Amino acid sequence: MRDVALDSVPGLPSLYRSALLSSIPLPWGDGSAQRTSDASAAALPDVRHRVSGVQAMVGDLTRFQQLIGAPAQDVLPSGYLHTIAFPVAMSVMARKDFPLPLLGMIHLRNAVEHRRVIGFGEQLDIAAWAEDLRPHHAGTQVDLVTEVSSSGAVVWTGRSTYLAKGTRLAGPAPEAKEERQPFTAPPLTAVWNLPGSIGRSYAAVSGDYNPIHLTALTAKALGMQRAIAHGMYLASRMVQETKPAGVDSFSWSIDFRSPVLLPARVAIAVAQQSDARGWQGAAITGWNQRRGREHFVGRLARLADLHA
Repeated sequence: MRDVALDSVPGLPSLYRSALLSSIPLPWGDGSAQRTSDASAAALPDVRHRVSGVQAMVGDLTRFQQLIGAPAQDVLPSGYLHTIAFPVAMSVMARKDFPLPLLGMIHLRNAVEHRRVIGFGEQLDIAAWAEDLRPHHAGTQVDLVTEVSSSGAVVWTGRSTYLAKGTRLAGPAPEAKEERQPFTAPPLTAVWNLPGSIGRSYAAVSGDYNPIHLTALTAKALGMQRAIAHGMYLASRMVQETKPAGVDSFSWSIDFRSPVLLPARVAIAVAQQSDARGWQGAAITGWNQRRGREHFVGRLARLADLHA
């Protein structure tokens, strides 16, 4: 895999703007820059994008902490690490040789290993690449892997799974759609009341101005009923409200089952798991009480002490 060194962390708005412009057919163009809905000859770019010497900005960190209800301190929340690293992963998806369309990608899952406390003042190195292009019953899915390192050691790893709906791979047919059991609501723990503006608020602190999260008008232009909440806002808040203080090495994952249409009232259930050694993890469910529909399921788990 070839390393591509970037001068700095790219801006997400410019990446989305470029993706939007490249998706518009031009009357004088030959169509060569347009991606088609057939990924039969697709191959992922064999590159790893890297940025070195990245440091958190105090204003951005403070606004992020306020948005997810985290205390103001010089420790980076796990979800905030994603906002720092995500633009580097996006720059891989925005490449002209990336076989799937960036706009309209559906976020299916995130899995993270957060290996130790990461301080505000640390200089971070970020690497991102794409792997495991594979069929899905509704199109094609791919994983974007991101590593954050400090002083030469990996401290945070994230794997995000995305679906390009309607884009098909040649070869064996994908597995049939999984038949889920009818949803039964677990005991209620909390309720999140999300205003219609939460997508714009999260975009302001994360830089993720994907149009599907901003307004009903921009979301409808990309096939959504209304603006939907950022998956990583839901994930960041889930981790913040579930992980006990003092747990420094942990993993978490979240599977998105249905979009949270804004404004929203999200029911939350948390099942904590402990033993004689203390907290070991938790299972989290978010759902729409009125419709009885799951929005997401998540898990947290303590990692073994990596410094023992």
